[in-house]
Amino acid sequence: MRATLEKGKILWPRAELARVLARLRKKELVERVVLANGCFDLLHAGHVRCLEAAAAEGGIVVVALLSDATARKQKGAGRPVLPLRERAELVGALRCVDAVTSYGEATLERTLRILHPDVHAKGTDYTPASVPERDVDDELGIEIAICGDLKRRSSSELLKRIAHGTRPR
Repeated sequence: MRATLEKGKILWPRAELARVLARLRKKELVERVVLANGCFDLLHAGHVRCLEAAAAEGGIVVVALLSDATARKQKGAGRPVLPLRERAELVGALRCVDAVTSYGEATLERTLRILHPDVHAKGTDYTPASVPERDVDDELGIEIAICGDLKRRSSSELLKRIAHGTRPR
């Protein structure tokens, strides 16, 4: 039986989500928790494929989104970024996503410590060795899964194509 989380909830505070996941684990209603993270600023097929592949790892899929301030800092001042609530609503509407939370730190380390997932899913732009939080994953015994489409798509590439009026490859 697949455990489900409260429907209609868009953004979970990390501490509350950690308590809910702990209860589900204690009752053996969830075998694994898979955590994916990123900005997800302009949702595209590559994001969907990555999250679907994360869901194939089994269990509950949690997506941690960068806060607005951190997303703007990482993406740059000229880059359009949808507000966190809108990004959360879009990502949370995907069938393969069970919960969405956010983080404001430059890296995901604190969120990994709070939620302690079984699997940390990263897109194909990473290798297990290049995951920024690898030391924390190793320390906590979190498996790293590289998920998604090998033909990598990116929001930056999408914006460039729109700006230049070129077709997708």
